[in-house]
Amino acid sequence: MSSTIHNVSFHCADTYELARFWAAVLGRSLRPEDQPGDDEITLLAPDGVGPQVFFQQVPEGSSGANRLHVCLQPADRTRDEEVERLLGLGATLAADRRRPDGTGWAVLADPEGNQFCVLRSVAERTG
Repeated sequence: MSSTIHNVSFHCADTYELARFWAAVLGRSLRPEDQPGDDEITLLAPDGVGPQVFFQQVPEGSSGANRLHVCLQPADRTRDEEVERLLGLGATLAADRRRPDGTGWAVLADPEGNQFCVLRSVAERTG
């Protein structure tokens, strides 16, 4: 017997704004009942399968680097195009691990400082 991941949780100061950022990153929508000031917001998987993304308001700020983070793989663009899109949404570049030969990844941070990686797309890996 094994377990499955039900949701991935973000502790944050502003659930609504952080949920809006991640909804744009992941191509998900906020539920109509989600409002600014809510202390919990969940982005459901678009097909009902896979983990939900959960945002919970907490009083304390981030205390350093994440012990767990998300690695994104672009579905319909290159890694570098996705990095530029995410920077345009409000992410910041935390560390650039991209190499001249095209391998590597970029470490970004969301508007509240949660770090995540952007990897090469499947097409880039097989091409």
